[in-house]
Amino acid sequence: MKLTEENVVEQLKMKNEEALPYLLQVYGGLLKAIIQRYLKGNPQDMEECLSDILVAVWFHIDSFDATKNTFKQWIAAIAKYRAIDYLRKINKSQKGLSQFALDENTPEQQISQQPLFDMQSILNGLTDVEREIFEKYYVKGVPSKEIADDFHARESWVHNKLSRGRRKLKTILLRGEV
Repeated sequence: MKLTEENVVEQLKMKNEEALPYLLQVYGGLLKAIIQRYLKGNPQDMEECLSDILVAVWFHIDSFDATKNTFKQWIAAIAKYRAIDYLRKINKSQKGLSQFALDENTPEQQISQQPLFDMQSILNGLTDVEREIFEKYYVKGVPSKEIADDFHARESWVHNKLSRGRRKLKTILLRGEV
């Protein structure tokens, strides 16, 4: 059977593998233009993204609804969102690589680096009770129920103190009062 724009959807639904080269022939320029718009760069990434689009069309052809839009619009939407997803994946991996490169300091460099702030000086901005609750909860890992029992209070009181303390610490850090 000869493939045409009218029967390509039917052929894809019947899993006719000849429909994929036809898609590339008829819609390849459109798909590549959409990919290029988002993935300005590595041809290998663009080719891989195109393959992902074709796989998505192949496996999700049953979700195509001709009453909602044309086949051309449908594959264009798939191309757009796959390209955006692929761009996110690339950015995430590059961010991870740059973070990894930053963390590859020698042990001597890591030891010589001073912390940005001293935890004790930050906690000094809290009241004695708040500081004690913070140290028990965040440093020692004591459950809030046990802290509440130590202070003869409700657990909600402990959570309230923790919440207010976090707000105070945030204000202290933002103002640079450390």
